[in-house]
Amino acid sequence: MTSEALNPQDVWLLPGWQNSGASHWQSLWQQQYGYQRLEQHNWQHPLRGDWSIRLQELVLDAPRPVTLVAHSLGCVLVAWWAAHSQLATTKVRGALLVAPGDTEQDSLRAVLPGWSPVLLQPLPFPSILVGSDNDANCTLQRAESMAKAWGSRFVNAGAAGHINQASGLGLWEAGHELLLSL
Repeated sequence: MTSEALNPQDVWLLPGWQNSGASHWQSLWQQQYGYQRLEQHNWQHPLRGDWSIRLQELVLDAPRPVTLVAHSLGCVLVAWWAAHSQLATTKVRGALLVAPGDTEQDSLRAVLPGWSPVLLQPLPFPSILVGSDNDANCTLQRAESMAKAWGSRFVNAGAAGHINQASGLGLWEAGHELLLSL
């Protein structure tokens, strides 16, 4: 996918739990490139069914196939939704999955009930999963196993934490290049 082939109206940002703050790379991409953000009803207490319906509505209403850019819980959402929606095979061009939250680890399972287990089956569209050496929400080994199960190309971002605003990535140009390479 080249930047010319990427219509900003067709790229959808799927933040994770608690949304992405103003200096998060997703928010900066929204400002810089005009990508769209999927707004959820409740960022603080996410319900898997509710979030899945919001994603289904987005894809259903999209005039053309979409590209998904998910962070953290958004990655788990994509996997869950893709396994249950027929639209995943026809209306998604690809997905960039960044720093998936491992909702099966005790610390996340306690605050995100209903999101475990993580659905691990191949995605019906091309995808790239970016993990980090030192992400407290998902070990590198777990991120690699998710990538393998989902059929995603795996990219190790190094010691980038949860690949969020605390990581200090700014616009995260390397991530945007990955999106364009899908």
